[in-house]
Amino acid sequence: MASHSGAQASGSKKVIYAALAGNLLIAITKFIAAALSGSSAMLSEGVHSLVDTGNEVLLLYGTRRAARPADRSHPLGHGRELYFWTFIVALLVFALGAGVSIYEGISHMLAPEPIEDPTLTYVVLGLSFLFEGFSWVVALKEFRVTKGRLGYIEAVKRSKDPTTFTVLFEDSAALIGLAIAFVGIFLAQALDRPELDGAASIGIGLVLAATAILLARESKGLLIGEAAAPATQASILAIAESDPGVQSANGVVTVHLGPTQIVAALSAEFEDAMTAPEIEASVGRIEAAIREAHPEITTLFVKPQTHRTFAERARRIEEQSE
Repeated sequence: MASHSGAQASGSKKVIYAALAGNLLIAITKFIAAALSGSSAMLSEGVHSLVDTGNEVLLLYGTRRAARPADRSHPLGHGRELYFWTFIVALLVFALGAGVSIYEGISHMLAPEPIEDPTLTYVVLGLSFLFEGFSWVVALKEFRVTKGRLGYIEAVKRSKDPTTFTVLFEDSAALIGLAIAFVGIFLAQALDRPELDGAASIGIGLVLAATAILLARESKGLLIGEAAAPATQASILAIAESDPGVQSANGVVTVHLGPTQIVAALSAEFEDAMTAPEIEASVGRIEAAIREAHPEITTLFVKPQTHRTFAERARRIEEQSE
């Protein structure tokens, strides 16, 4: 499990580095083309790629910050920093990417100007599609590895590592944006309607806005705390119940602090005849067995509690949530 976590982190960084290199090259190329051609859609695409480049930097920063060990101020670690910076990325995509693109599109529609060098624009779009496509393939391959047999939508909902699907969403939006830019520029030239170039810019902005909303929604769930996978929770209970000192494992509450950092609180009823030192020894055995099976569980709390007390508390919580 530990090696799998390390490989997962390495794979996530590889995806981010690939996207960072691609987006930086694409942004420079697009801005040069926009300056030479006067295309509004190309300028919007340049802003889009520049925002994506900044986003990859923030994801790398968040990944590094989240890996810091626990300290006095943060006794459970810094894992949620990654979720925080992923949420910031979503806000940047919405505010800068979508906002600037829509503003630029509206401005160009109100004061349309013909595209001066469409050939250069098409060349840049083609190169951008190749660079972006490479980054998209890298992100897709890594996401397929992590999702297993789950469907894509279900995998995104269950994923605790936002870096991979964030890059995948960004690259998918970029490819759609390139297609919109191509159609807008082509129609603006073919129909002699330069305002269609501005309409394409608005279309790109709307795609970015939709992407930002999806990213923000998933990031919010991770940021406020999501439970570990049902299989992990079931395994914790099974390990606890296998200890000879445990009469019954009542339940477990888990929350992800990061992709490979889980805090778990276990309720267990111990044998009535056990003394305090015997209960302490049993807890030690449970902790060791659970951490051996699940090294991603960085903090484990064990609460001695009768099954009746646990069930009554669970019933009250359920009534309050209705």
